Amino acid sequence: MDIQQRKDAFSRLGYFLQNTENKDSVTFKNKAEEDAYVKLQELTSGLVHYNGWFDKEHVIHALTALGKSLTSEKLDKWLEKYDTNRLHPGEPKTIGVVMAGNVPAVGFHDFLTVLVSGNRLLAKLSSDDNKLMPAISDLLAAIEPAFAGRIEFTEGILKGFSAIIATGSNNTARYFEYYFGKYPNIIRKNRNGVAVLTGEETEKELNLLADDIFLYYGLGCRNVAKLFIPHNYDFDPLLQILSSKTKVAENHKYFNNYEYNKAVFLVNKRDHKDTGNLLLVEDEAFASPVSVVHYEYYENLQFLKNKLTVNSEKIQCVVAGGQFIENAVPFGKSQQPELWDYADGVDTMDFLTGELAG
Repeated sequence: MDIQQRKDAFSRLGYFLQNTENKDSVTFKNKAEEDAYVKLQELTSGLVHYNGWFDKEHVIHALTALGKSLTSEKLDKWLEKYDTNRLHPGEPKTIGVVMAGNVPAVGFHDFLTVLVSGNRLLAKLSSDDNKLMPAISDLLAAIEPAFAGRIEFTEGILKGFSAIIATGSNNTARYFEYYFGKYPNIIRKNRNGVAVLTGEETEKELNLLADDIFLYYGLGCRNVAKLFIPHNYDFDPLLQILSSKTKVAENHKYFNNYEYNKAVFLVNKRDHKDTGNLLLVEDEAFASPVSVVHYEYYENLQFLKNKLTVNSEKIQCVVAGGQFIENAVPFGKSQQPELWDYADGVDTMDFLTGELAG
């Protein structure tokens, strides 16, 4: 299976993922594709029974975003910077991947990168997300059967791998470093999305920012967990828009977190802003609890840019309008990364096709 076959298979997978809800608009080449597609489609509404955070709307959003990133054009753009010869490994290596489970199919990019690089995947699934990735894998194998022998999922101990990619919290990262430190590795820790506001944002931009905050109930590392605002910032337009997003509070797990954190703030007499579904509190920390967003005032943009640089290891992405923050993600796009937007800024494909491949 050469690189073009791999790209074609993932491009077709993207076609199906973009149309997970629209069976009538897709065509199948064989019965295996149709069966795997139907299985995945049925799973989208059933995952909430296994994980209360994974409701159908968010699962569909995750799959659609993945599908849109897997066009032939984007796959070509992603891979053009890498040495083509290294994308044809003589002997595939087994790459261990420890996947997180905080948002639906969060381990997909590692899944994609390992397989497109020509290697074998041995993935340890999170108990919070142990059904969606295998269903996606089954669909990929139906599209290109040569992938079937290169994918293995387990919930047990990883063994027999040449390198490891592991994603988790700051606490689990210490565990990963202890057990996997002797292997070539990428070990990811906690990071969060932040947004920089100037007070000049339009109503449309603030609505898109609300998506960056509320999507996946704020559980993703790319969700906005902190706002940087100027000293004269008028909160009213933002609070009005946030308060209108009432659907998020219909999830009992989310609302329980909201009520708990609100009670803590009230008992401790901590000043906060309450929209009825979200709590905003002034805090220098980058990570915030579910249903809480931190905010911090900045003196000027240069001071802010320096702060973002100094704290870059805590930040997954910066959301902002205009061009005043380099490499900023537009409002509403924090959870729609492109293939070349690597988690933690670490180039996984370069890792797999560089010294490891040599």
